[in-house]
Amino acid sequence: MLSLLLVIAAVQPSLAVALQSETEPASAISLEPGADSDARMARRITSVFGQISQFKSLNVSVNSGVVALSGQIANDVQAQRALKLAGRMEGVVAVDDQVVRTLDLQDNLNPLWDSLQNSLRGWVRALPLLLVALGVFVIVAFAGHRLAARTTLWSRLTKNPFLAELAGHAVRLAAVLLGVLLALNILGATALMGTLLGGAGVLGLAISFAVKDSMENYISSIMLSIRQPFRAQEHVVINEYEGVVVRLTSRSTVLMTLDGNHLRIPNATVFKAIILNYTRNPQRRFDFVLGVDAEDDPAQAIQTGLAALQRLDWVLEDPEPGGIIESVGDSNILIRFMAWIDQRESDYGKARSLSIRAAKNALETQGFTLPEPIYRLRFDETPATLLTANPSEKPAKAVKSDTTAPAPASAPESPPGEVLNVRPDTHISRQVREERRNAAAEDLLDDARPIE
Repeated sequence: MLSLLLVIAAVQPSLAVALQSETEPASAISLEPGADSDARMARRITSVFGQISQFKSLNVSVNSGVVALSGQIANDVQAQRALKLAGRMEGVVAVDDQVVRTLDLQDNLNPLWDSLQNSLRGWVRALPLLLVALGVFVIVAFAGHRLAARTTLWSRLTKNPFLAELAGHAVRLAAVLLGVLLALNILGATALMGTLLGGAGVLGLAISFAVKDSMENYISSIMLSIRQPFRAQEHVVINEYEGVVVRLTSRSTVLMTLDGNHLRIPNATVFKAIILNYTRNPQRRFDFVLGVDAEDDPAQAIQTGLAALQRLDWVLEDPEPGGIIESVGDSNILIRFMAWIDQRESDYGKARSLSIRAAKNALETQGFTLPEPIYRLRFDETPATLLTANPSEKPAKAVKSDTTAPAPASAPESPPGEVLNVRPDTHISRQVREERRNAAAEDLLDDARPIE
C-alpha cells in the first residue's frame, strides 16, 4: 500500500505536465504605468522570479497575455506557487503550466533545512524573552502556591476546614492562570490566551458532564459542611440507614450501625435525604399495644396500665403517660399505652420492654384477661365419620365444666436488679469516640459552628 501511494505521488506531477493545465489569475499585481506589452510582462515576471531562489530556473514567455512557464522545479508545491504568482500579474489572461517537477532529493531537502535553521536562529534570538516570561510565570505560580499553603489564614477566614482547602486550591489555580497570562503578554501572544481559555471552557464542559455525579457529591459536601445537619456521636436515621455519626468527610458521611459496622453514605444522598435525629431532643416517646377481653372494662384497664407505668422510675411525669383504645376486635379490645423517657438516662429499647412487662403484670394482677385469638369453625355438611358412627353406642358422659371465674393471678416475683437496669448502652458511643480519637481522617463536623 505504501509503495502504491509513492507511485501515485510520483506519477501525479507527470500527469500534470502532460495535461498542461492552465491556471486562471486570482488577483492583479500592478505593472509600471503603461506597461501592457508581452515583453514588459515577461520581464516583470522574470524579475520577480529572480528574487526567489526556487524559481530562478524557470523560463517565462508571454504571447497575447498568455504566460507560459517552463523549466524544472523541485516539487509540485513550488510549481503551484509559481503559477499563482504569475497569474497575479496585471494583464495575464491565462498561465500555461509547462514546468517539470524533478522531485530531486537535494532540491526538496535544502528548503526544509534552511527553514529549520531559520527557526532555530529565531528561537535563539527569542531565548532571553522566553526566559523572562518563564521566570515571571514561575515567580507568580510559586507566590500563589505559598499563599495557598497558609491553611491557618484560610481557616480563619472561612471558619470551615473544607472551605479553607477549597479556597487554597482556588488561589493556586488563579496564580497559575495569572502567570500564564503575564507570560503570554511578555511574548506578545495574548491571542493565544483566548484560544486556550476557549478550549479550556469546552474541555471543562465535557468533563463536567462526564463527572456529573462526582461534582454533585463534591458540591453536596460543601453544603453539608456549611449547614452542619448533625453532630458527631448523634443517633440518626438517614433514609433507611440507621447508626451513630462518626464523621463527615469530603466524599461521604460515616456512620457506625447499631451492630458495630461502618456505613459510608455518599454526601449527595445525605444532602437530599430525610434525616431523623434521635439525639437532638433527649425526650422520646414509646408506645405499645395490649389486648384485654371483650367483656372487660377498657377504661379500667387503661387506668390500671397507666398506674403501673407511673410507678416506673424511668417514665417521665411530664409529659405524663397516656392510653387510648386502639380498636375493638371479635375477641379482645386493643389498648395503646404511651409514655416518655429521657434518653440520656434510659435506653429506649430496655425502657419500652420493661414498661410492657409492668403494664401486662398489672392487668393480670387486677383480673383482666389477655385473651388469645378465638377462631370460630363452621361445617356446612355433617362429616362422614359422624354419619357412619354406631348408634348403639352410648354417648360419653359430659364432663362438667368449671364455670367459676378464675382467681386473680398473684403478682409475679420481681426479677433481679440487672434485668431492671435501663441505663443507656454506651458501647457504641465508646467505639465512636475511640474511632474519632485514633483516626487521622478529615472531619468536616465542627462543634463550634452553628447547627442547622
